[in-house]
Amino acid sequence: MNLLNSDYLQLNSDFYQKVTPEHFPKAKLIIVNKELFKKLFSKDVDDFSEEELSKLFSGQQLFSGSEPIATIYAGHQFGHFNPQLGDGRALLLGEAKVSEELFDVQLKGSGQTPFSRRGDGLSALGPVIREYILCEAMNKLNVPTTRALAACHSGQDVYRQNGLEDGGIFTRVASSHLRIGTFQLFHSRQQYDHVEELLNYAIKRHYPELSNIESLSQRAKSFFSAVCERQVKLVAKWMSLGFIHGVMNTDNMTISGETIDYGPCAFMDHFQLNKVYSSIDRQGRYAYSNQPKILQWNLARLADCLIPLISENTDEAVEVLNNILKNINTLFQNEFEKLMALKLGVTEIKMMISPLINELYNELENTHHDFTNFFIELEKGTYEGSFKSSWENYLKSSNIAKEDALKTMKENNPLYIPRNHLVEKAINRAYEGDYSYFHELNEILATPFKREDVKVEFTKPPTPEEEVKQTFCGT
Repeated sequence: MNLLNSDYLQLNSDFYQKVTPEHFPKAKLIIVNKELFKKLFSKDVDDFSEEELSKLFSGQQLFSGSEPIATIYAGHQFGHFNPQLGDGRALLLGEAKVSEELFDVQLKGSGQTPFSRRGDGLSALGPVIREYILCEAMNKLNVPTTRALAACHSGQDVYRQNGLEDGGIFTRVASSHLRIGTFQLFHSRQQYDHVEELLNYAIKRHYPELSNIESLSQRAKSFFSAVCERQVKLVAKWMSLGFIHGVMNTDNMTISGETIDYGPCAFMDHFQLNKVYSSIDRQGRYAYSNQPKILQWNLARLADCLIPLISENTDEAVEVLNNILKNINTLFQNEFEKLMALKLGVTEIKMMISPLINELYNELENTHHDFTNFFIELEKGTYEGSFKSSWENYLKSSNIAKEDALKTMKENNPLYIPRNHLVEKAINRAYEGDYSYFHELNEILATPFKREDVKVEFTKPPTPEEEVKQTFCGT
């Protein structure tokens, strides 16, 4: 029985190139996600030896049915179009089938591909540790995300800016790796038949309810609306958690509406509307407060690709797509207010809540309070700022019992998030050959809303000495 399908190979061969992972004879397993492994393969991890798992998750032994490929895509990077990118250090092993749903299984850091350009196709250990922690933490925070299946020490060094570092290999799972940039590649080449093929494939994978729409124009329009809706919900969720993606390039925005690529991302500690962590975002394009605007900009780039499928009359197609795009701000605001209301203990918005949210953000901006802990303190009654009375007055005016509000808050405000300094600590320990803190942190982050047996050290913001002021791309 095949463990993996090769569904992507049904597409035109222009969409990918077949590749073989490099040889890592000394690769050693660090962790495998037992729960996810069982879900994907209906097998227990314990049925495999550590040596077998090390080989599988370093690409030395392929899953049955696997035909590895590197996919191709383009993308706007910090607003500038790059006509060809692609999987430069990743390869798609195939798709695991769960019921009728497919999940991509991809190796990262497994060596060069035809799209590596001048890169070595490898990964340092740090980014592997980081992505594993972030993927699984986001999943437990109920954020649509790619998942972490496994992490390996590659057994060989990689050369980076700081010299030689331990190498790592990460196994990522996603609903698919289709990106806005995948559409952009073929649109930029005026290969509109490929764009249509990609549209139909994306609908089959992610929006099967649209498959029976006979009109190509209507199918493309409905698809665009559906992608917009998912992306709006995703970015609103990020904002409600104080999460900054850091590289919202169009090649990092998925058609499935999942968070992908945890390079220079970060959860805010001390609040700042224009907070930027990414070392390469020197103009603040992807600052916390800019994420909703960039969301709309990225979706407009997807709209560009669909124009030829909507109508032969360009002006007519643009009007159709703009009518969808102009609603993005309203859709986002509604979704964001709903999420923020839940964080404030309001399950049903009966009176306008935007003034209260604006007051909340003004107070956070003025005080630079820790974003996550603000809601915990409000819940516990230990917050002493002026917002507290405004919040209590809002609850009274909405006839919401405080005990009901507190119950809702406990369900919607995490106590634990993958704070930057904690992730850095896990990475630094890993480079020393000690993975105990990495495992402990994963265990804590698996129950982010838990209020019993509080592990206080994992809830504290960083001290000035611990604060991480810049994050870096995982290359």
